Amino acid sequence: MGWMRRLTNTLRSGRVERDIRREVAFHIAERVDELRAEGVSDEEAARRARAAFGNPTLQAERTRDADVTRIADTVLRDVRYAVHTLCRTPGFTVAAIATLALGIGANTAVFSALDTVLFRPLPFPDADRLVDVRQLQAGRTESFIAPPRLSDWARLNSSFEAITGYYMDDVSEMSGDFPERVRRAFVTPGFVEVWGVAPAIGRGFNAEEHRFGGPSAIIISERFWGTRMAADPNVLQRQVRLGSGAVPIVGVMPSTFRFPDRNVDLWSPSQVDAPYAQSREATWYTAVGRLRPGVRASQAQADLRAVQDGLAAIYPDTDRGLGVAVVPLKERTVAGAGASLWLLFGAVTVLLVIACTNIAALLLARAAHRRHEIAVRVSLGASRLAVAAQLLTETAVLAIAAGGAGLIVAYGATLALKRAAADLPRIDEMAIDARVLLYTLACTLAVAFLCGILPAFRTASGAAARGGQLRTQVSTRSPIQWILVGAQVALSVALLTVAGLLARSFFELSRVDPGFQTDRILTFRVSGSWAETSDYPRLLQRIDSSIDALAALPGVEAAATTGWALPGVPEQWESRFDIAEASGAGVSSIVAEGRAVSPEYFATMGIPLVAGEPCRRTTGGDPQDPEQPLMVNRALVDHFLSDRPSAIGLHLRDVSGAQARPAGRISGIVGNARERGLDRDPGPTVYWCSSAPNPTPYFLVRTAGDPRSSVQDVRLTMKAIEPLRSVYEIAPLEERLGDAFAENRLRTALLALFAASALSLSIVGLYGTLSYVISQRRREVGLRLALGAGRGRIVSHFALLGMRVVGLACAIGLGLALIASRTLGGMLFGVTPSDPMTFGAVLAIVGGATALAVLLPATRAAWLEPMRVLREQ
Repeated sequence: MGWMRRLTNTLRSGRVERDIRREVAFHIAERVDELRAEGVSDEEAARRARAAFGNPTLQAERTRDADVTRIADTVLRDVRYAVHTLCRTPGFTVAAIATLALGIGANTAVFSALDTVLFRPLPFPDADRLVDVRQLQAGRTESFIAPPRLSDWARLNSSFEAITGYYMDDVSEMSGDFPERVRRAFVTPGFVEVWGVAPAIGRGFNAEEHRFGGPSAIIISERFWGTRMAADPNVLQRQVRLGSGAVPIVGVMPSTFRFPDRNVDLWSPSQVDAPYAQSREATWYTAVGRLRPGVRASQAQADLRAVQDGLAAIYPDTDRGLGVAVVPLKERTVAGAGASLWLLFGAVTVLLVIACTNIAALLLARAAHRRHEIAVRVSLGASRLAVAAQLLTETAVLAIAAGGAGLIVAYGATLALKRAAADLPRIDEMAIDARVLLYTLACTLAVAFLCGILPAFRTASGAAARGGQLRTQVSTRSPIQWILVGAQVALSVALLTVAGLLARSFFELSRVDPGFQTDRILTFRVSGSWAETSDYPRLLQRIDSSIDALAALPGVEAAATTGWALPGVPEQWESRFDIAEASGAGVSSIVAEGRAVSPEYFATMGIPLVAGEPCRRTTGGDPQDPEQPLMVNRALVDHFLSDRPSAIGLHLRDVSGAQARPAGRISGIVGNARERGLDRDPGPTVYWCSSAPNPTPYFLVRTAGDPRSSVQDVRLTMKAIEPLRSVYEIAPLEERLGDAFAENRLRTALLALFAASALSLSIVGLYGTLSYVISQRRREVGLRLALGAGRGRIVSHFALLGMRVVGLACAIGLGLALIASRTLGGMLFGVTPSDPMTFGAVLAIVGGATALAVLLPATRAAWLEPMRVLREQ
């Protein structure tokens, strides 16, 4: 009986313990009084009474055990009766479990994503000490870090255990029949120390491998080891073939290692003392640091700022004006994903509340049909608490069954969400684990409480007040069910309005004029290495030759390249330019987006030339040629150069970096294009006419027909001219633009699904409530019809009864929607948070659906047979 005692100690209140002590004291005192009456002295009477009673502690324990046994028997009896009662109404039971399982499952799946992305620490030892370190240009624009500056920061700071940097390129792996693209990261010393994760097989890089001319080495991912090398146990004796060379493998990272770029499969040591890595002007590293214990990110930023101020005094030409940004790595990783996840979590929580409200209304109606059964129990002596406990037990059984089914729904929804939102940060870590199971349990308990508390105690109170003559009639004078229905409709209107605003926004985005051609454009990249930039003329010749070969293909109208991002894909990399000819009070500095494109880009993308001459191919091959041609868009001219006779011929110098670069000459003006994202207005843009701004630019091929039909020709052409390189990320531009807004599309689709489910539950609740009202008033309806009331008046009476509730609920729902829409922030495009078209459409949808739900039972009531109803009553 030990478990009984432990359960007792957990569940028993202080009142029960006091009752037991008083009972023991009463029996002893009663025996003492009896002995005193027989002439026994007080002291002897007390001694005899205690001896006769026995051990008080033992008697108290027996009382406790009996109390717990009685409670346990009562609970088990209530559970058995609840299961039996629910099995007698399988339709109601299945519908209730399915409704609640949908709400619990959806809520659990979204919470799992929220927990994985926002709540859990990154999967590294002491992950809260990892920070992202960036260089600031002009005090605000973030940029990569120059190699010697990164080395200085790592050497001179006092806040970090270590700082490591990395940059990436896409290379061709040649172990198979065809070159395959693999992403490689070059890392500086401190790689293992910062991340805190050592290779599962082999070792990390040593100091010699980080030196120029030192031995070559490479670390591979567990994924690469399994897919490309069949998990060969002798992997450390093998090499990775990259292009025309081979690199020995020194380690395999564990499967739990999650590098910031999840596509990286190879890590190579960056040679920090190489001649090309000594410039303080060439920036290419992204840095991550591990803070010392107890050091905050703000403290580390102040420390690095002091270090950088000292470097600015030593290297004024390159380091003056540079700042430092230190941000927790988790904050940088999840970026803006939190807003969408919180919005979805709010939506599924509203859906769950609606489901609970719906079931609560059904339980109220069900209790009314069971009034005879409950009246009998009260007449036989059942207390109000016992009746309420029995009804709550039935709700708990429903909730537990729904929780189990909800886990199945959540598992399927989790798999679907991982596939649909593959680009969401950390989504691959999402799983149903112990934390999610605890949340599901909490949801189940909350559901049991929300669904059962009101029906149980209202029914029990009514039974006690009427002495067993329970009468749970729902009418306009007993508005609890109408309140529940109104709450469902109001929440549905709010959810449907938010979903409508996002859907309208997405529709407006699809109608926007991008300013360039989006159809019939095939995009792809070709693997390359940053080492090629050491011979820039050769790199430029390679890219230009590829453009010419692609343009000569049958069915291809034009070909071009663009540097860091595709047109229309959200990206923003602002630069600051000085006007070489600036004088007087005119504008001398320009802040604009900088994009590097080949001269053929504008003709390929259909961006019109407004003035001047188009770009021409340069022959010198110098990316910093003072006369390098530039193109600017109309927005830049209107915003910055409208006071000048002509922008053509002006020289712009990029001063975004640590040192100003040679100026380029504006040769032409082109039309505005939404380069930085279809959801953003065209901003001032400067185009550098450079076919090869990096070794792996995006190729753009405009075809005469469906771009997919040219994929094979493009692959064969690139294989013929670049046999050691792989073609990757090949897809039509329209598809790439769609992928860029996949999060918006998924968010909108899920909200629409939740809103439709919520509205459906509300309509069912409204229909069921009005049907129940009519069923309770059948005799009244029969009498009115028998006395000559028109059927139309019967219909209008009950229709108005329902529509009054709907009208008030819609008004409240619109108010909630106005409040909620203010939080959407940057999620909307082309619509305002109070868009009248969206609000009107929602009212029309809800009004039409609720009118149908009201008219069906109202019409059925009007066609009752009066005499038949009166005979039944």
